[in-house]
Amino acid sequence: MSRRRAADAPIRPSRLDGRDLAAEALAGLLRHPGRALLTSLGTTLGVATFVAVLGLAATAAARVDSRFHAVTGAEVVVEDAGTRDASDPFPPDAETRVRQVNGVVGGGVYRRVPQRSPVRAGPAGVDVAAADVSVFAASPGLFTVVQPRLAAGRTFDAFHDRTGARVAVLGAGVARRLGVGSLDTPSAVFINDVRYTVIGLLDRVERLPELTSAVTIPTGSLAAVASTSNGGDAPKMLVVTRLGAAPQVAEELPLALRPDAPDALRVLPPTDPGRLPDAVRADLGAYFLILAGLCLLVGAVGIANTTLLAVRERMLEIGLRRALGATRRQVTAHVLAESAALGGLGGLFGCCTGVITVVGVAVALGWTPVAEPWTIALAPPLGIVVGMAAGAYPAIRAGRIEPAEALRR
Repeated sequence: MSRRRAADAPIRPSRLDGRDLAAEALAGLLRHPGRALLTSLGTTLGVATFVAVLGLAATAAARVDSRFHAVTGAEVVVEDAGTRDASDPFPPDAETRVRQVNGVVGGGVYRRVPQRSPVRAGPAGVDVAAADVSVFAASPGLFTVVQPRLAAGRTFDAFHDRTGARVAVLGAGVARRLGVGSLDTPSAVFINDVRYTVIGLLDRVERLPELTSAVTIPTGSLAAVASTSNGGDAPKMLVVTRLGAAPQVAEELPLALRPDAPDALRVLPPTDPGRLPDAVRADLGAYFLILAGLCLLVGAVGIANTTLLAVRERMLEIGLRRALGATRRQVTAHVLAESAALGGLGGLFGCCTGVITVVGVAVALGWTPVAEPWTIALAPPLGIVVGMAAGAYPAIRAGRIEPAEALRR
């Protein structure tokens, strides 16, 4: 009676819990470790590109933000408010007065010089090169705050300005147009037919980039060229502050410069960067995420091919598992777990590679590396998802294998 009951009892279906599934997937990877590493290489490159792209985009955006605040965010421009009839709204000691304001690094006055003819490399009547470029008259303090880098020579100083010396500093591009070389030999330019000796060539500046494509002369020598022509722009003053001090300095400057008539000056506070860093991050991310997607696609194809090949190689094993009671779902889960493990391995290695890339590039450029925590946390799961997506088709193929057909082969 007991034997009949035992024979009539239903057969319990086989079970495959999560621990067994993980052990089977790990055993499948360790069976061919070299092939597993090479297969996960594509996912590694894709995830590494994903992490590096987002990290470098965030680093570049932070760099732009810091540079903007360090340069433009510390600039205050003072100009004539147009409320009074005055040829020069700034006092002669304007540079000294602004330096006495707490938080000010320095300042300089500049204005565009009226011209009735292009700047020439020789006097009128001589066939020489000429350039239709702007001419600025500036106080010596302007070169202190624009942070120039000179290709040759030097800038003028307080002595040149005080004595009205006819000297000029040319932008490097203007110098090439006028045929001015390295200043090893004396060179001169003619502004409104007045001769100015070239003492310096500007390569670049951190502020007022228009100076690199113009001619700059001392304010003290302005009368020599402005007396032959009328008009010109009203003078302005560029004041550079310490970081964060610009709003307060902007409120104090009119009274510090013109205590007798503070309403004669109008102060332009620093420009708000707005969403500039976010725009830089979005632009960089949009372009390079496409590259990351392509790398992930290549990695997925590699995992799919390797997994499909492994299914064909293990046809007998899969048939034997099915014959011993393994269900289609269990076989599918087994193959899917192996491909997910390959993707997770690539995601982990890719995350480390991407972070190392971001730090290495930032250190090489002297920047501060920036990486969003969610980017790093998302990298390994992204690899797992890619691996599962790549192994879906081979896993379904493996689950459809019939035991008899597999064992027959």
